[in-house]
Amino acid sequence: MFDSILVPVDGSEHAKQAVDVACHLLKKEGLSKVYLLHVPEVLSYTTTMVWGLGVVNPESTLAEREQAGETLLEKASVFATQAGACQVERLLVSGDPARVILDVAKANSVDAIVMGSRGLSDLGSVMIGSVSHKVSHAAKCSVITVRN
Repeated sequence: MFDSILVPVDGSEHAKQAVDVACHLLKKEGLSKVYLLHVPEVLSYTTTMVWGLGVVNPESTLAEREQAGETLLEKASVFATQAGACQVERLLVSGDPARVILDVAKANSVDAIVMGSRGLSDLGSVMIGSVSHKVSHAAKCSVITVRN
């Protein structure tokens, strides 16, 4: 069991499952915390997100992606609370997803990172390496990758 877990969420089904797994891995005392992190990304194709959220278009502006990210974090927070998380902190940070995840994990001294093995931008990751792969090799804490 962990006291603090970082869960990057991008609106994919894999990320939703990662939130559920993370909440089950948290200690149930009131001091345990889950950090939900969203990094707004430019996608090269239109995709649909989970939690009843709509479609994200590749032409969307940063402001539109950030607004969608805030809504996503709100929905993920409700889901995490229902899944048993006592404390939830929402973070929206722009930048390279792998680097942001690693920096946020370090800054908050999390015990673990729980993330989906695939996300919304997975098509592009075939060429440059997946975010979960980069994080698992560079993180200083435990990394748990959730698969469907």
